[in-house]
Amino acid sequence: MIALLVAAGIFPSITAALDISQLAGAQPIVTLSAPDPVKEILEKYIQLPAEPFASDYDELFFLHRTQKEIHDILATEGYFNPVITVTQHTQTQTGAAGIAVQPGELTLVGSVNIEFTGGIANGDEEHRKRIEQSRAAWSLAVGQPFRSADWEQAKSMLIGNLTEHAFAAATITGSQAKVDPGEARADLVVTIDSGPVFYFGSIQVIGLQRYETPLVTRLAPFKAGDVYRRDLLHQYQIALQKAAQFSTVTVSIVQDTAQHLAAPVQVAVTEAQAQRFAFGAGYSSNNGARGEINYRNYNFLDRAWNLTSLLRLEQKRQTFLAGIDTLPDQNNINHSLSASLQMTDIAGLKTDVQKAGLTRNYRTPETVIQFGLNWQREHKKPDGANDQINQALVLDWRWRRLVVDDPVNVRRGDITEVRVGGGIQQLLSDRDFIRTYASHQSWWPVGSRDVFFLRAEVGYTLASSRFGIPQEYLFRAGGIQSLRGYDFKSIGVHEGSAVVGGRVMATGTAEYTHWLTQQWGAAAFADIGSAADRWQDMRMFLGYGAGIRWRSPAGPLALDLARGHETGNLRVHFSMAVAF
Repeated sequence: MIALLVAAGIFPSITAALDISQLAGAQPIVTLSAPDPVKEILEKYIQLPAEPFASDYDELFFLHRTQKEIHDILATEGYFNPVITVTQHTQTQTGAAGIAVQPGELTLVGSVNIEFTGGIANGDEEHRKRIEQSRAAWSLAVGQPFRSADWEQAKSMLIGNLTEHAFAAATITGSQAKVDPGEARADLVVTIDSGPVFYFGSIQVIGLQRYETPLVTRLAPFKAGDVYRRDLLHQYQIALQKAAQFSTVTVSIVQDTAQHLAAPVQVAVTEAQAQRFAFGAGYSSNNGARGEINYRNYNFLDRAWNLTSLLRLEQKRQTFLAGIDTLPDQNNINHSLSASLQMTDIAGLKTDVQKAGLTRNYRTPETVIQFGLNWQREHKKPDGANDQINQALVLDWRWRRLVVDDPVNVRRGDITEVRVGGGIQQLLSDRDFIRTYASHQSWWPVGSRDVFFLRAEVGYTLASSRFGIPQEYLFRAGGIQSLRGYDFKSIGVHEGSAVVGGRVMATGTAEYTHWLTQQWGAAAFADIGSAADRWQDMRMFLGYGAGIRWRSPAGPLALDLARGHETGNLRVHFSMAVAF
């Protein structure tokens, strides 16, 4: 019935549309011919018509305009002597109009001449070496194709390298590319005025309302009179951005040559809210479901100290803690005072723990060194065994070094940690002991996406017995970041029907992650290790399996299915794949 209606002309618009579509699909309006590499470039920028021209004039105008555009595009790619032929077909003729391109010979760089004026040209040996290094680092070398984008990038890199250190106001005062189309040669000349050597002056701060200026100035990694370095400004800005008191920070130096002997450093800040409440929920296969409330005050006692309090309720662990962190000084040192209450019920062992401590912290971008004094009282309640109350006053030292390419999604790098601590009976401890611990993690990239990961840890508590020592200074194994395929902290020493900490521990992991896309990956892994009261009692446990990885904004999430070789049980583990 529809076919009859169309044939009768009731739907003429439909048939007309079909006819035009068929004609348009049968033959292009304008054809473009050129050598493949050149044609690929032109097709990025030239849009050929999809519908017939309204008139011969419109066609002629399009062809001549496109001819000029192609000439300009080829010039940016180093073709300065192209032959571009256009063929017009009037409306009375059949066939398509055509554009044929012969790009000609590609222009190459014939010579490069980079001249320096200003303070860098004063004959000083260090400055002379910088001139030589700048010339050697020039990226558009003799014999390379002369492309506009490469020319601009080379100049940008040249001036950028110079302004990194000492010469903050360096500028390009002249640049010329002398192109000889007949010889297909470009001779390059660049002149740079370095200006004088700049030195850091006073720090000028704007935007402060609640806080005092020393909060900002004490974090500067330089002092007045130091030679200007751009990386120090960058470090300074990062340090301020990490400070909880500020939401936005910009740091710059005044590039006024008249003030180069003491150039002011300008810091503009926007203060963050002084107090915050945060609520959270989550789940991990180690401790089950979690809910928490967090309160922070970033201007405690009007001294810009950081007050933190946290109530976290998990299925196997409940924690309340409060702490105060002072501001870091110019040596990157600050102090922390903390107190906490915690109850746990893990692998048949219940504990009630009260803690208080004072810690001295030293931080650099790669290293953390902590030295603390911590007091702890623990009520230990193992199923099927006697309750115990243990207490210890522990002097504790911790060193940690982190060098990774990306703190969120690591492909290359290392994390190393060493801890040593102990207590004696003469000073509020129930037993003399020394606890030692070391761990190392390494990532290696494989191919363009994949990652191979190794982890190893070892711990040893030197003491005549484990009794009288709080669980924090003993060792258990099992679960995420330990031995997958086994329940959290289920490997250790048995007291009654409970698993408690022993004096020795060693675990290791090998894992390979293949990223299927930018967001999703698959991993295969094997974990091995154990915990016991003596080295000779160590019985190694093996866990292995596979899992899924997802790159979330907070870091890679891992969902693993692991088999405990000794038990034959399968367990699901869910966690952040990287735990710093």
